[in-house]
This record gives sequence, structure tokens and C-alpha cells, in this order.
Amino acid sequence: MRGLVPPGSMPGLYVRHDARRYAVKHLRRCLIAPYLRRAGDRPPCLFRQFAKRLALANLFDYSSSMRIGSLELKSNLFLSPLAGYTNLPFRLTLREVGGLDLATTDLVNARSLLENNPKALKLIETRPADRPLAVQLFGSVPEEMRDAAQYLESTGISSVDINMGCPVRKVCRVGGGSAMMSELGKTAKLVKGMVDAVKIPITAKMRLGWDDQNITAPDLARALEDVGVAAIFVHGRTREQGFSGAVNLAGIRAVARAVTNIPVIGNGDVTTPEAAKKMIAETDCAGVSIGRGAFYNPWIFLHTLHYLRTGELPPEPGFDERVRVMCRHLDLMIEVFGEEHGCRLFRKVAPWYAKRFGPANIFNKRIVTVSSKAEFHKILGDYLDWRKQFLDENGELRPHYRPPPMVASFMEEPGVTQRGQIPVPKGPVEVW
Repeated sequence: MRGLVPPGSMPGLYVRHDARRYAVKHLRRCLIAPYLRRAGDRPPCLFRQFAKRLALANLFDYSSSMRIGSLELKSNLFLSPLAGYTNLPFRLTLREVGGLDLATTDLVNARSLLENNPKALKLIETRPADRPLAVQLFGSVPEEMRDAAQYLESTGISSVDINMGCPVRKVCRVGGGSAMMSELGKTAKLVKGMVDAVKIPITAKMRLGWDDQNITAPDLARALEDVGVAAIFVHGRTREQGFSGAVNLAGIRAVARAVTNIPVIGNGDVTTPEAAKKMIAETDCAGVSIGRGAFYNPWIFLHTLHYLRTGELPPEPGFDERVRVMCRHLDLMIEVFGEEHGCRLFRKVAPWYAKRFGPANIFNKRIVTVSSKAEFHKILGDYLDWRKQFLDENGELRPHYRPPPMVASFMEEPGVTQRGQIPVPKGPVEVW
């Protein structure tokens, strides 16, 4: 099968969507061409799907890099944008923990960016250690989206993602977010203007459709591939669902099979390495994008990468390591936003770390009023003393107090209580 690897590629380096393309060409030449000469028709869907599956089974391995347009990546795991949370301090924290390559900013209003709005500029703040980085734009005015993409390219941003998935009313009512999935021709024209205006990759983040009666993602993905989009990120729910109900893996698979030469990245409720592997295996997607799962577990990228490459699940980080990373996150918040504002923002972040601490009521009640680093450490110290009552002689939580394992909405595990919905962070965009 190595004969299908693109000429000039490095030995052992397999890029999945390139593999698909070359597998399709090989099959057309060796197996399908005689049929085509007789039938004078395009290869039937059966052959195209067989080619994709052949590429996946034989050419793609989990230790490979992948490519999005001109962007060569070390991993097929991505950080999803989460408004109010995926800011520079959080991205740097995840990168220090390891396993993350391409991260995406909070969604940014294209018009605000062009107007040099201080809040918009803060959203795209970055550092050399925060690379590669994509900025997610939302908007519905073609000229504004095009100009914002050109501006971002001039600043050295690696790629631009277009938000077509946000279900929030204030985004949809101006024609952005999920509303873009309702007008395929108009959306494709807007995207083409952006693709033609820049050299960096343009990608799109979408949902399956507006509701169960309007599943437009496969058609939209095909239309966007035709105008030059470099990749599709798809959340396995509709706009109507928001974040409720189970992620629809079959819906993601339909999008992955709708395109030929670009990668599709799945998204939604990936909270464990096992969930990431299941999504990739059952949807034919090229990788997974993780948002809320990274708040429960900042180690998810590192652990998932290891699991995909070796089949071995690394041990969960201990309590001391969780506390260390939380403190580092606070330090970066203060460094980027200043002590007062950074601590205020951290009020909604710290309880996410505490979800895996075991009993944490006393910590959560006090942390939501923290206003200084000294106060944070006083609260933490008091909590550590209070928590001792729940520990055994080895300093570990007694079984009764240990948090239950995380289970994605699309995972079926006997004996494990299924979580119907992952809690959504409360931020400036209520349910994104």
C-alpha cells in the first residue's frame, strides 16, 4: 500500500485526506477505469466509499501528522472554540500539558475586528508559544469576512475558521452561526470570497443542520469543498438541540462521506480518549476537536494522542497534579489580564477543575468571590485541610467520594451511568 503515498512525502508519514485522494486515483486507474470506459459514467458511490475506507484502513495511522490546506500539523486533535474560555491563558495551559497542536480562539465578530475593538483584539491575542493558531470569525457580510481574513493573515495567524455552528440567537439573528447553514448558495459565495483573498487555509465549523428536518451539513460540506475550504469541523448535533441529547455519529459520518479531498473533523462530547477513538472509528472523520472535555480534563489531548498511537490508556492525573495545573492556569490568567481581572475571570474556571477533586463544596462556594492571588491560595489551603477527612491512609479519596468516570453521550458502557448532557460553561455567549 505504500505505493499510494504521495511522491516526495517522508517515509512513514501518512496524511489521511491525501491518502484518500491517492487511494481514489489508484482505484480509478487500476480497478474502475475499465468499467468507466464501458459505462461512460462517473464511478458509482460504492467505489468512492470503498476507496475512502481502503485509505483509512491501510494508509492512515494514528502516529501520523495531517495537513489542512498548506498547514502541516503534528496531531489530528484540535481545541474547539468556546466563548469566554478558550482564551490565551487556557490555550497556553493546554499546550504546556501537551498533546495539542492547532487551537482555535473564541469566536470573534469580523466587524469588531476591523473596527479595532479592544475586546476583539484581546480575543486574538497570542504568543510564539501559542502556535499554530486559528481564529474563528463570525459574520454574514462577505466584504467584512474577507477583509477580516486578510487582516488575520497579515498578523501571522495560521488559519481562519468560519463559525457556522453557534446556536445562540444573537449570533444567528444577524445571519451568522447556524443561520449560515440555511442558505447554502449565499454561504458558499461568502466563503469563496475569503478563500480567494488569502493564502492561509479557510475552514468551517458547522452543526448537522438547523433541526432534524433540515440536515444540511452534507450538502453544505460539498458546496464548501467546491469553493476551496481546506477542512470541515462538524458538531454532531443540530442547532435546535443546542448541547442536549446524544451526539449523532451517523450524522458526522454522512458529512465525512460527502467530501472527497478535504478532512472532516468530528466534534461533540469527546471527554475521554476512548470517546475520541470511537468517534474516529465510527464516522470516518480525520480527527476530533475537543472543547468542553478539555475543561474537565486538560490532559485529554496528551492522553488521547498516546492512546491512539499505542492502545494504552495513561493513568489519570493525581490530585496534586490537577492542583498544580489549576494554579498555573491562574498564573497565566493574571499575567495576561492583570491580577484583579484575571482572578475575576478565574471564578468561573476553577470550579471546572474542582469537578474532578471529589468533595469540593467549600472550595466552590468561596472561589466564586476570589479577587486576588493571595486570596486564591488561602481558599485553596483551607480546602486542602477540609478535604483530608475524605482521604484514606494513603492520602487517596475513599472510593465512596471519588468522582464517577466521564462517559460521552454516544458511548455505551455497562454499569456506568450515562450522562445525557455535558454541562455548558456560563460565559458571555450563554450556551456556546
